[in-house]
Amino acid sequence: MTDKPDTPSQKAEADQRAKRRSEQLRANLMRRKAQIRSRRSGAEDERGEGLPAAGKTETD
Repeated sequence: MTDKPDTPSQKAEADQRAKRRSEQLRANLMRRKAQIRSRRSGAEDERGEGLPAAGKTETD
């Protein structure tokens, strides 16, 4: 990452990687924000994987 691309094609590839990385980071941030909001409201995550939100049990 310390070397700058020498040719236009290398620069284009580097730009594409940076754009893809940026999009993935943004999507991850949005997922994490949605997860935090759902936990605040007490609802479980919309995704099928992971742990369900804590709820009241019969012993509570």
